Amino acid sequence: MTSTLDTPRPDAAPAHPAAPVHAYDTGLLIVRLALGLTAAAHGAQKLFGWFGGGGLDGTGQFFAASGYPAGRTMAVIAGLSETLGGLGLVLGLFTPLAGAAVLGTMINAMAVKWGGGFFAPDGIEYELLLAATAAGVALTGPGRIAVDRRLPVLRAHRLGHGAAAVALAAVVGCLTLLIRK
Repeated sequence: MTSTLDTPRPDAAPAHPAAPVHAYDTGLLIVRLALGLTAAAHGAQKLFGWFGGGGLDGTGQFFAASGYPAGRTMAVIAGLSETLGGLGLVLGLFTPLAGAAVLGTMINAMAVKWGGGFFAPDGIEYELLLAATAAGVALTGPGRIAVDRRLPVLRAHRLGHGAAAVALAAVVGCLTLLIRK
């Protein structure tokens, strides 16, 4: 049984590849591209040292100094979460899980920076914006300009899928914080 929140709007176009693209599909694509490319670039900084990043060694030292055990392992996990989650958002592939990967990482980033106020350079405004956008895209779905729309099992995004992904991100993000010293 589906809830009324999971039921498509009566005015919505049919859920098939030939459905016309609407303004909200284009808007979601722009949001996914901006968030996904930003997250993927941050992950590449951690994993490969690209774009002025610390690479695994520098990022691992940062994680260790921030109280995480096995700093290098945490750098790999955060780097992969941001890179793969970001690329998933760009493509609109496994969108709820891609959003969850970015959200879980941002939960930890906000916790590390907590106490620095809201505004940059020490505040959490940037991380909060990325986290909220990732949660919003996970809940909303990718729109029609997405790989998910071409895969039969993923075509029909439901609020329940997004809510489960956001809950997963919150649980995993908070469990990760519990191992911090």
